[in-house]
Amino acid sequence: MSDIAWAARELVDGLMARPWGQVTASVYETGRLVTLAPWLTGHAERVRYLLRTQRPEGTWGPPDGYDLVPTLSAVEALLSERRRASSAPEGSRADLSAAVRRGLEILPVRLGAGNALPDMPAVELIVPFLVSLINEHLSGVGTPLPLPRGMDHTRLEAVRGWVASGADLPEKLLHALETAGMAVRGAHAVRPTPIGTVGASPAATAAWLAAIQDGPIHAAPAEGGTGEGTVGAAAARLHLEAVVRRHGGPVPVGLPITVFERGWVLSWLARAGIELDVPPEMIADLRAAIGPAGTPAGAGLPADADTTSVALHALALLGAPHEPSSLLAFDLGTHFCTWQGEDGHSPSVNAHVLDALGRYVACRPDAGDRYRPVMARLAGWLAGGQRADGGWEDRWHASPYYATVSCALALDEYGGQESARAVRRAVAWVLDTQRPDGSWGRWEGTPEESAYALQTLLLTRASDDPRLVEAAAAGYRFLREADLDRQPALWHDKDLYSPRAVVRAAVLASLHLAECDQRVSILIRS
Repeated sequence: MSDIAWAARELVDGLMARPWGQVTASVYETGRLVTLAPWLTGHAERVRYLLRTQRPEGTWGPPDGYDLVPTLSAVEALLSERRRASSAPEGSRADLSAAVRRGLEILPVRLGAGNALPDMPAVELIVPFLVSLINEHLSGVGTPLPLPRGMDHTRLEAVRGWVASGADLPEKLLHALETAGMAVRGAHAVRPTPIGTVGASPAATAAWLAAIQDGPIHAAPAEGGTGEGTVGAAAARLHLEAVVRRHGGPVPVGLPITVFERGWVLSWLARAGIELDVPPEMIADLRAAIGPAGTPAGAGLPADADTTSVALHALALLGAPHEPSSLLAFDLGTHFCTWQGEDGHSPSVNAHVLDALGRYVACRPDAGDRYRPVMARLAGWLAGGQRADGGWEDRWHASPYYATVSCALALDEYGGQESARAVRRAVAWVLDTQRPDGSWGRWEGTPEESAYALQTLLLTRASDDPRLVEAAAAGYRFLREADLDRQPALWHDKDLYSPRAVVRAAVLASLHLAECDQRVSILIRS
């Protein structure tokens, strides 16, 4: 068995061993816990994490607007910590003050730049929420921060009113419940899931936990007592302790991501043709997760078309096709939404829906009459959304290589001859944007983006570009030497994150494809 096959087997086994998922830490989410839960295990390490991840210019996070939310969160958290640390050693106070000063110097520049912010979940709530908190710290001692051009507090105040009313809240709102501030105390209908999370978010869970204590927001939750609220509080506290111990103090932006992680890992590996020995219980769990409304990425999140379609695609690839009718609830007539009431649209989600329907029809030809018209409509919508340069971009990932591999593969396999031109243009764009070291990437060459580029080259059939083989061989060499531990966060949530197992699966799939392609393997060995 090759080293790639062994690595794939180990990766799948790890999905069972760590069912909540393998996700990188988030500056945004960690900052919220520094403010909301200083009593929680690992508080000092969370503060140190914020201090050591600040960039020299004073920001946190990558450029192009992605640094605003983590920088706001980190600065507010360090301001809160500095206020609490008045009796701390002088060196600690000096480190906090220096980090805060650098952050406050750069934030007015970032907020006043006038550039459009990335299309991140809840950004229209998070930015005014954090700006308000920081301005409370600066009251009487500094110049208030402005809001970005075109942004105000209208939506945030509407959400806070909704939360304070005690009405049932949509699950997608629970993921950013912390933005409601003290209004969370009126959220009587909100309860943690059986595993103790609120909205699959450490920040939302900590905000709910602080609110139901009905005491100082910085106080540790009370022990003992009876009643539903106390039981929920105990579960939430245990959940937070489990998350911080798993990550050594800092926390991810979303956990658990069980179905999401398993669906993506298995679909990347199986689509590339890697032989897998998937535990039967994992397949059974995936099938059981898909209900009439689809499946969420993990406990505490709403069902979404993306996770549902990738889980369905993985099951069909593994020889266990599941009727995809639950996806039709997301059909808007022109395209599919990620969830009901979505602002915007996602090419990658629609590409994954096309994958799921197409693979199911390949397994169950008698379903063709029902799903082929939907597939044709989706293929046309995807091709119509292709950029002029041949790539695609998406609201769930910072890199166009992710959107491009999603759309190109779906169109090549299930879009019919009408999609061949769009696929050829995608391959040409990938070839045009390869870096001299053989890598691909938006800001720098990365293993993840290079893996997506390689799959676009090697899994599509519409292109006969003469540059393809040499480009694939160079990409393979880059991936073989790449350090996956240095992979930056590129996936969209409230903050950028990296689902480590998913990224590793994409890399393994691409290496396998290159080694199995006779044309590329000759160059690799030469």
